[in-house]
Amino acid sequence: MRIVLASCSALPEGDGDDAPLITALRRDGAEVVWQPWGGDVDADLVVLRATWDYTERLGEFLEWCDRVPALANPAPVVRWNTDKSYLVQLAERGVPVVPTAVVEPGEEPSFPDGEFVVKPAVGAGSHGAARFTAHEAARAHLAALGVKALVQPYQSSVDASGETALVFFAGEYSHSFHKGPMLAAGVAESASGLYLEEKLSGIEPSAAQVALAHQVLDATAELLSLSRADFLYARVDVVEGPGGEPLLLELELTEPTLGFAHTGEEAASRLSAAIRAAATRPA
Repeated sequence: MRIVLASCSALPEGDGDDAPLITALRRDGAEVVWQPWGGDVDADLVVLRATWDYTERLGEFLEWCDRVPALANPAPVVRWNTDKSYLVQLAERGVPVVPTAVVEPGEEPSFPDGEFVVKPAVGAGSHGAARFTAHEAARAHLAALGVKALVQPYQSSVDASGETALVFFAGEYSHSFHKGPMLAAGVAESASGLYLEEKLSGIEPSAAQVALAHQVLDATAELLSLSRADFLYARVDVVEGPGGEPLLLELELTEPTLGFAHTGEEAASRLSAAIRAAATRPA
C-alpha cells in the first residue's frame, strides 16, 4: 500500500506534526512518501497534509485536486472548505457559529460594535487576519486585501482561554488540543512563511464542545450529501461565546494541523487505520 502525503514546495516534508502518523503507517505496513502538490501522483491514497501555499494558487490547486485519484479529503470537500464563507451556510442550518459577514471586494462593510476581526475568506495560517476597533483602519485593510473577506466580532474569551480544536477521523472523535491566541490587538498579521506559529497543548474538551463538534460534522455531511465517514479527518475549532456557550470558529477539512505532538500514539494509530481503510475502499 502506497500512501502519499501531499505538501508544498516550501515545506516538502511538512512541519513535523505528522511524524507520529508516518511512524504508525510504516509500522502498519504502508509505504509512505511526501510529495509537493501539483504533479502526477501514483498512490493508493493521497492525503492532503501540508499544502499551505494553496491560497496563492487556489485555481491551480483545485484543478489538481480534481484530477488526483483517491484524494482525501475528496476534491468537492476541499473546494467547499477552502472558502470560509461556508460558515454562513452552516449558520443557516442552525449551527452556533461566530457571527460572520461576507464582504466582496468593493462592497461597503457593516462592522459589528466593539472589537472585530477581518480576514480573507480564502486563507491559511492566519495570514491577512487582523483585529480592529477603528472602522477606517478596517476599511483600509479590506482594500489592501482586495479579495472576498469575512468580518466577525472578536471573541474576547480567546485572550483568556484560546481555542479548542476537536479532531475526528472517519467521522469518529479522536482527540482535542488547545490553541493559544494568535492575533494581537490592532495588528494585521503579515508574518513571513506560510503560517503563524501556533501555541498548542493538550486539553480535555467540555461535553458542550463535543456536542457542537458532532453537530458541525452532521450538518456539513448533510450539506455536501456525504456521510461523516467520508471525511478522513476533520478539525472543529471552537471558542467560548459571550454567554459561555461554544461557537464554531472554523471547520478544517483541507490541511489542518492535527496536534499529534500533544497526544499519545493512539491518535496517530487511529488515523493510520482510517487511511488504510480508505486506501482499500473501492472507488
